[in-house]
Amino acid sequence: MELGGRGVSVRRLGGNRAGEMRITRFLRNGAVSVGEMIMEAASRTSRRCAGRDVLVIQDTTVVRSAGGGGDYLHAVIALDEADGAILGLVDGGFLRRSSGKKADRRALPIEEKESFRWLEGAEQAASVCAGAGRITIVADRESDIYEAFALRPPGTDLLIRSAQDRSLADGGKLFAALDALPCAGQVRLAVPAAPGRRAREACIAMRFGKMTLARPSRSHGTGLPDAVEMNLIDVREIAPPDGVPPIHWRLLTTRPVRHATDAWAVVELYRRRWGIEQLFRTLKTQGFDIEGLRLESPEPRDKLVTAALIAAVAVQQLVHGREGDSARLRPCTDAFEPEDLPLLEAWCAKLEGKTQRQKNPYPTGSLGYASWICARLGGWNGYYGKPGPVVILNGWLELQASKRTRDILKGDHDV
Repeated sequence: MELGGRGVSVRRLGGNRAGEMRITRFLRNGAVSVGEMIMEAASRTSRRCAGRDVLVIQDTTVVRSAGGGGDYLHAVIALDEADGAILGLVDGGFLRRSSGKKADRRALPIEEKESFRWLEGAEQAASVCAGAGRITIVADRESDIYEAFALRPPGTDLLIRSAQDRSLADGGKLFAALDALPCAGQVRLAVPAAPGRRAREACIAMRFGKMTLARPSRSHGTGLPDAVEMNLIDVREIAPPDGVPPIHWRLLTTRPVRHATDAWAVVELYRRRWGIEQLFRTLKTQGFDIEGLRLESPEPRDKLVTAALIAAVAVQQLVHGREGDSARLRPCTDAFEPEDLPLLEAWCAKLEGKTQRQKNPYPTGSLGYASWICARLGGWNGYYGKPGPVVILNGWLELQASKRTRDILKGDHDV
């Protein structure tokens, strides 16, 4: 059982042959379920959300493809709205897709469709993050579903990128109505690099307004209202570079948009959705390489991918913990257990050098403090640039090996 040639093997996760066997038994233990693993991670996230304004981002990624279908992972994570720091995992689940006619699927009630996962993710967000000051659920175009707007959980807001040119209650169409709105301003936004795309600065024009979406005639759910009122924000790039597709987002939200300042603030919140894309990159070729997993039995495979998902969240917390307020203000217990602090302190003392640039610049016990240690263990020398996810992942794995050694010496695990 391995996570591909580039990824992380079960033996490496276990640290040695005995550890490999423990993980193998865990994956094949019928008493352990993916649901329980997610529930435990979500309970920790729930505590971190208390009193904070929270963004809950959900998205789906492929685990393995096969013909017209395959296996997919749907993940839901919570971010601190104030600084984008990842608070933890909210929910996760797996889809098995097979090729089939879309027309057949459209005739099904929403509860029997794959798209029901967006509603379930929103319900889980409302439950797990119930102690938050505010909950805003963010998702991309695949979640542009009328039922998601009409049945959103009480106490939550939505921020969804539009995919459908929906009918409006006044008889018009959504996209034409957005095009007719006056421009409310322009800004220059930094567009980060992505696979196949260079980083650049884009000139963005924005329009916004309030519109009432009509219930689609094909909606089969009971109790759906005939219309829902949403705030709409249209942002589009002016004069993109030659050969580069222009940025164009049509955003639907239940958050108040009274003026241009509100609209730009919502656009910035939507840009935080990039956090889940980075998480998926850590799960894949940038880190755990779950697509290369050679394990045919679905149940242990799902458990291993879930374990990798929980670990990838911790790694991304450490990546985000490299800088900004979260580095100093958020505790290292976002990514580690409280009893891990002495081990982190011991490694810090070993890794620090004599010069100031070789010292850990973050307060003991902070997320930045733990991130610096992982980066140094992963091979970063402290001088050139910022450590990336792969470096921090490698350091995190070294710390996990140290924890296993500590536990063995304490007699907590069998050798």
